[in-house]
Amino acid sequence: MKAKPANPFLVSGYQGPGFFCDREDETGQLATALANGRNVCLTSPRRMGKTGLILHLFHRLNADAPAARCFYIDIFATQSLHDFTAALAHAVVGQLDDYSDAAIRRIGSFFKSFRPTFTFDSQIGAPSLSFDIKPSEAQRSLAEVFEYIKTSGKRCVIAIDEFQQIIEYPEKGVEALLRSHAQFMPNVGLVFAGSKKHLMEEMFSSAKRPFYQSAQKIGLKEIPADAYRAFALGLFNQAGRELKPAAFDLIYDELSGHTWYVQMTLNRAYATGKKVTSETDAQEAIASAIECENATYKAYCEMLPRGQLSVLKALAAEREVLAPLKSSFLAKHALGAASSVRQALKALEDKALVLRGDAGGYFVYDRFFGLWLSQKS
Repeated sequence: MKAKPANPFLVSGYQGPGFFCDREDETGQLATALANGRNVCLTSPRRMGKTGLILHLFHRLNADAPAARCFYIDIFATQSLHDFTAALAHAVVGQLDDYSDAAIRRIGSFFKSFRPTFTFDSQIGAPSLSFDIKPSEAQRSLAEVFEYIKTSGKRCVIAIDEFQQIIEYPEKGVEALLRSHAQFMPNVGLVFAGSKKHLMEEMFSSAKRPFYQSAQKIGLKEIPADAYRAFALGLFNQAGRELKPAAFDLIYDELSGHTWYVQMTLNRAYATGKKVTSETDAQEAIASAIECENATYKAYCEMLPRGQLSVLKALAAEREVLAPLKSSFLAKHALGAASSVRQALKALEDKALVLRGDAGGYFVYDRFFGLWLSQKS
C-alpha cells in the first residue's frame, strides 16, 4: 500500500484518485473512446495536467480491466526515429510477459534486429531486460516491437506524450510509418498527447497528413473553479485545517486556473502548516514561488531582444490579449509597428514563452513569470 504524500497538493507524479482533482468528463471521454476502438488526440498547454490525466485514466482502466496493460512514453527529449523506437521498446518489451522460461525464450527468439539480454536483478527479485538498438536498424526494430505488442494478444493502451516531436525527426516519412503501424493494432488503444496545439491540429486535421481523422480530439482546459475549490478545501479539511474560499479564489484568479501553478501555490500554502490559510497567506505563497525563480526570470529578460521583451511585458500587463496588433494596444504600450510586433509574437511563441489560448488570446505561458513581469513594469 502506497504511503500518503506528506503534502497532498502534488506538483509531479500521480498518487491515486484522492489527490487528483476532477477531470471526470475528460477521463470518461478517454475511457469511452478507447473502449470503442477509437484512438485519441489529446492536446493541452504544458503544465495543464495532461500527464496526470493520462495516469488517472490508467488507474481507472486497471481497476476496470486488471488484465489490460498501460504504457506511458514521453518523447519530448527524442531526436530521431531511433530514439522513439528505443523509448517504445524499453517501455513495453518484457512487460507483456510473465518471465517464465517459455516467455524468455519467446522474447529471445522474436527480435531479429536486436537481441534482448536478460539478467537477474536481485533488488526486485526478477529478471531485467536490456538491449541495444542500432540506429541503422531503427525502422526494422520498430516494426518488430509493434508486431511483438500485436501478437501478445493482450489489451494495451499506449500514451505517447509530446507526440508532435516526431515532426522534428530528420528521417522522412515518420508520420506515415507510424500511421501504418497504428492502424493495424486491433488490441491496442493509442493516446497521442501533445502540448503544441497548432502542430497537433495540423497533424490530425489536415487531409494531407497521414494521421488525418485517425483519432478523436480532446482538448484539456482549466479545471472549473468550483470543482477545484471544493477539492482544495477538502484536502485542507482532511488535515484539520482551513483554506478560506477567498484565498483559493485569489490563487485561482491570479494564475488563471493553470493547473500546475495553482497546485504549486497550494502546495506552498499547505507547507506552512497554518491552521487557517487566508488571502494574505495565499499572496505570500505566490510571492515565494515567484521569488524562487527570480534569477531565471532575470536571465530570460537579459537574453531577449528589446522588441520581444517589450511585447512580453505588454502581454503580462494585460494578462491576455485578443488583438495584439490592434492600434490601441500598440499605442498603449508604445510597441511601434504592427509588423514588428507580429514578428516578436512569432519568436516568443517559438520559444514557448507565449501561448495562444482557445479563444485566440495571447498570454505569457509561465504564469509566475507573467506576474513577475507585471510587477517589474
